[in-house]
Amino acid sequence: MFEHGVPFRLNDRVRRLVAPNPGMMTGPGTNTYLLGTEQVAVVDPGPAIPEHIEAILAAGEGRIRWIICTHTHPDHSPAWQAVAAATGAEVIGALPADDRFQDDTFAPTTLLDHNWVLQAPEFTLRALHTPGHVSNHYCFLLEDDGMLFAGDHIMNGSTVVIVPPGGDMKAYIESLRLLLDYPLQSIAPGHGELIHTPVQEVAGLVEHRLARERKVIAGLSALGEGDLDALVKVVYDDVDAARHEWAKLSLSAHLIKLASEGRARSDAPAERWTWLG
Repeated sequence: MFEHGVPFRLNDRVRRLVAPNPGMMTGPGTNTYLLGTEQVAVVDPGPAIPEHIEAILAAGEGRIRWIICTHTHPDHSPAWQAVAAATGAEVIGALPADDRFQDDTFAPTTLLDHNWVLQAPEFTLRALHTPGHVSNHYCFLLEDDGMLFAGDHIMNGSTVVIVPPGGDMKAYIESLRLLLDYPLQSIAPGHGELIHTPVQEVAGLVEHRLARERKVIAGLSALGEGDLDALVKVVYDDVDAARHEWAKLSLSAHLIKLASEGRARSDAPAERWTWLG
């Protein structure tokens, strides 16, 4: 299912290419999706790895008209430049956000808004602004069959890291709930296999984040105050310690959410957090 460089057909309209960038944060690799056959849209061109770019161009067969990016993290967008240069395709997305991990080369010719629609001959694609993982994140709903291209909003097999300041836990949970307003039939994630139970998946992710928030509250109230190093051991005691540096990013996002609600306070710059109740 995850043979790098080989298009895998998901349905009559959609093929998937997996970039050769497997890893702890990317799973089997970044998923690039090709929509349509006569006029092709590329969703998330992925990293600027020459063999992946060659695979996209070969699969596109000279028919690529649109390059669409869910967001501008370095594993999702940088190949836009080479694909656009080779095809003259329109580049669609939102400008890079401020979270220290951005593809600063990204220069869209069309800027996205919530509910922007691409009406192509073979499909209709609707943009849904889903900030949280990062502020410039969009999902795309293929209205013809309810497939959601989720980027890093939803991944199959792992949860998404929320990286402040561009990442926002409150916005992330709200963006997940937003998806339940749409007729989802499947989720095509940025990493991993197609998800066939979209409503259950989204509801489960919301509950997972709220359960983690309850652990943050329990840990901080038990300690009274503490820094991220102390808190991560309590809040993420179910996560391999090797991943705690990444977990501290999402922990910080949870704490910022609680602070915005008046339930916690940060002693900057030491980043010691105090529970306010």
